[in-house]
Amino acid sequence: MFYKQSLSRKAFLIVNSIALSLITLLGIVPFLHLLSVSLSSNAAASAGEVRLWPVEFTLDAYRFLGQKVEFLRSIVISVERVVLGTAINMLLVFVTAYPLSKTNEQFRFRTVYVWFFAITMFFGGGLIPTYIVIKETGLIDSIWALILPGALNVWYTVMMLNFFRGIPKELEEAATIDGANYLSILWRIFLPISLPSIATIGLFTIVGHWNSWFDGILYLNSPDKYPLQTYLSTLVTAINVKSITLDNTGILQNLGERTLRTTQIFLGALPIMLVYPFLQKYFIKGITVGSVKE
Repeated sequence: MFYKQSLSRKAFLIVNSIALSLITLLGIVPFLHLLSVSLSSNAAASAGEVRLWPVEFTLDAYRFLGQKVEFLRSIVISVERVVLGTAINMLLVFVTAYPLSKTNEQFRFRTVYVWFFAITMFFGGGLIPTYIVIKETGLIDSIWALILPGALNVWYTVMMLNFFRGIPKELEEAATIDGANYLSILWRIFLPISLPSIATIGLFTIVGHWNSWFDGILYLNSPDKYPLQTYLSTLVTAINVKSITLDNTGILQNLGERTLRTTQIFLGALPIMLVYPFLQKYFIKGITVGSVKE
């Protein structure tokens, strides 16, 4: 059924569309600029002639990074870290938040555990003690040094805990009457209902692992084991076009420090931009599962 829109409604839709379009442009334009600079020649990029389209189009920066074995290996290590780290993080957050969401009558000493985790949110052991612990546990120079120290994120646990508290308790009571135990309730009831929250926390975790670079410098002694962001950070600080000896192909003749930097930044952000659309639907749909109403 069609209805006639009022003048104020039409004005709102126009203003809303313009505002959302401007916000979208604010997010897209910087990436278009990075892509354009990475596809432009060193002379054009250094002269500031590049805006939203390439000037003197060239793929030399991508060919230079593509032929670097270290670059390709760092991508594989980053993907491995993201997959292992996200799986472990989400599992620990999920199984930790569930019992902490219960009352003291249901889970004895719940308050003690809550304070135990809460203290870590405000106080840290420090850089040197943390390094000593990782060294003494034999994790130095392994991918587990990048995953296990932050395997349980307390902030994400609190978010999941509050989400669990919003689920009607009648669902759990009905499952208990049917003979389900706590583990069965967790995986068959709480997991499907919590997909929006899991997707949100999962995206934060993926971004955190993908963008992390400092821990790789601290805990990895061999550059061959660097993840992508650590490798790029060392490459950026080491790149000085005047000091680089041209290779046999002469591929660096048309490259500059700015071109290489923007290419690395764009490639580092590209995987996250590709993952986000697949998780976006969980941010906007909320919980659509029909259940018991209180």
